Amino acid sequence: MSTTQLQTAPNALARRSGALRTPTDLQANATRDISASLNGILADVFALYMKTKNFHWHMSGPHFRDYHLMLDDQSGELLAMTDPLAERIRKVGGSTLRSIGHISRSQRLLDNDAAFVEPADMLAELCEDNKTLAQMLRQAHGLCAEHRDLATASLIEVWIDEGERRTWFLFESGRRSDSSGH
Repeated sequence: MSTTQLQTAPNALARRSGALRTPTDLQANATRDISASLNGILADVFALYMKTKNFHWHMSGPHFRDYHLMLDDQSGELLAMTDPLAERIRKVGGSTLRSIGHISRSQRLLDNDAAFVEPADMLAELCEDNKTLAQMLRQAHGLCAEHRDLATASLIEVWIDEGERRTWFLFESGRRSDSSGH
């Protein structure tokens, strides 16, 4: 064996037997802070996904079809965020959520377990939750900028835009028509 092979063999063994430690050029405090922030967002995205699907499944009323389809689209968009979020946490050296219980302990958005919710109330609640999620994403973006994590910040920018679009659609869909024409 060459000297290089002898030096890399212990490193390879250490990598295989060690904890999940993704190599990163971020400082340990950046990994800790960004991972914590993103895990909170990941939990909230799962919670909002479930609430959106719940309201999608339990929608009723004269606008059923339009609202049902809109909420299906929005839940798909939320679910599509989960894997990139979790993978980003791993890429920066962190550890992700591991279970429904972990999500429940980490989420900040509230569940809605009511047996019946009026369609207008569903839209209003989802509108507020999406607005809150956009605020949390902005806070995470600032943290990423502080630690010069440009890749995460870039992903977050897209998710903020998507959240603002969901908020806008929910707001406009839930707005009562103005009989004065204004």
